[in-house]
Amino acid sequence: MKKSLSWVFGPFSVPCLLLGLLFFAASLTPSLIPRGPEVQGILGGLVTALGYLIGQIVALLWRAADMPRLSGRPALGLTWIIAAPIMAFFFWVLGSSRTWQNDIRQKMGMDPADALHFATILLLAVVTFVVAFALGRLVASLFRLVRARLLRVMPARRANVLGFVVVVLFLVVVTRDGIVDHVVTGLDESYEAAQELFEDAPPPPDGPHMTGSVESLIDWASIGKPGRDFITSGPSSEDISAFTGRPALDPIRVYVGRANGGTPRARAELALAELIRQGAFEREVLIMASPTGTGWMDPGSHDPVEYMHGGDIATVAAQYSYLQSPLALILETRTGLEQSTALQEVVHGYWKTLPENARPRLYAHGLSLGAWSSMHATNIFRLLDDPIDGAFWAGPPFPSRFWNYVQNHRNPGTSWVLPQIGDGSLVRYASHTADASEAASDWGEMRIAFLQYSSDPVVFYDPYSLWRAPPWMRDPPAEDMTDHFIFVPVVTQFQLALDMALSFGAPAGHGHAYYAQDYIGPWVQVTAPETWSPTDTERLKLHCDNGFQQGCSNGAQ
Repeated sequence: MKKSLSWVFGPFSVPCLLLGLLFFAASLTPSLIPRGPEVQGILGGLVTALGYLIGQIVALLWRAADMPRLSGRPALGLTWIIAAPIMAFFFWVLGSSRTWQNDIRQKMGMDPADALHFATILLLAVVTFVVAFALGRLVASLFRLVRARLLRVMPARRANVLGFVVVVLFLVVVTRDGIVDHVVTGLDESYEAAQELFEDAPPPPDGPHMTGSVESLIDWASIGKPGRDFITSGPSSEDISAFTGRPALDPIRVYVGRANGGTPRARAELALAELIRQGAFEREVLIMASPTGTGWMDPGSHDPVEYMHGGDIATVAAQYSYLQSPLALILETRTGLEQSTALQEVVHGYWKTLPENARPRLYAHGLSLGAWSSMHATNIFRLLDDPIDGAFWAGPPFPSRFWNYVQNHRNPGTSWVLPQIGDGSLVRYASHTADASEAASDWGEMRIAFLQYSSDPVVFYDPYSLWRAPPWMRDPPAEDMTDHFIFVPVVTQFQLALDMALSFGAPAGHGHAYYAQDYIGPWVQVTAPETWSPTDTERLKLHCDNGFQQGCSNGAQ
């Protein structure tokens, strides 16, 4: 039994464990999103295992280079010299961790944690470390097995290299074509089932002017639940009139589900035909929106802008995935980019054939993964001869190329989380503390606004945090950010990766939980509704906040 356990766990290295303990202590430092004890325990176990692995790799390279090695009392003495500051750091972090976490919780309006629950953290960390360590030893044993077979027919150096390549290829094939493939297939099927397609669809809307009705060109049963919710929710003309005190129109909402067409182009052309059928190009404003991964359209964004324009507005969107945005971001990246590009090409292509004085103002919009795909689709070369009127993108994911370009051209001295771009005539930023109204100059002909929360790791995750501090960590902290950031290579990146998973459950106005009140100001700035005043903005914020969790209409409850 002892021998079999040794085969799995192998010899244990105290110096490597010390590096793992340093990583564990560093994982207790704060990041963008507060963490509970269960999540912290798993994170701690993972980074401890990673620290141990890094130590083993360094030791392997040291031995391979035939560097001198200590043994006996000198080795023990060096171990204690290294252990002392690590243990001091560990106890300092342990004593401060709850204070740091409660600092973030307080800034986000959350109740403070009553205790650190270190026993829970430690137990989960140990379990996670043991599992990760055992998996690592199994991989090492597999390498030794392959290497032993290769040594029978080739020299040791060649066997080492080829054995390493064989194991890596084996793991890639198993994870990509085995585990990952089955997981993705299962997720896709489960989320597709959640769309309530075809026989599970509720009855279509009665109004012939609505998408999915008997008069519509779009099959109601194929649209999917997110699209049907978008079509049937939102304010009616009566709701809008009651708020504005003026006559209003029923807003036009066109949505094409993924199952409504076999290709992105087919879905885009179907959306255009439905827009024409409903008279969308006769409205004051037309918004080309890109949904999130599942196809969800945030009512907190779309309801307010329909109130602002008295219902004289149309919004069109096409679904590209059934997966949640984080999964779609990783697994179905191209589908979103292709769908949003096809929709903009088709709609903008038709729009620019219309007389300038007889067509709606045209805007691009998206939230989260929808913002990324919408930005990708907003091709400056296609717009040179006849540009759109503007764009509003909320929660742009960190890989967004256009967002990164703009961020890196911010004015010197302005912060990474709320930068200023030039004189503000083309691009402005908003957050839960700013509405994009302040700038050195007035708006130009095209208006672009970004809404991003300073605590949103979907926006501010930095792949380079593996070895360097993110740009925002070098700035003075924003209002909902901790004052106690401590950058630790490797560990910080794992903290931010975990923050992304936690950000969707953050309180409204923080993390990746965008809500109506913060959409209103940027929409006013971008679309410039007529006869709209700051008083109207405050009234609409209050209206959206009174009894409506996400949107601003009865249909959005």
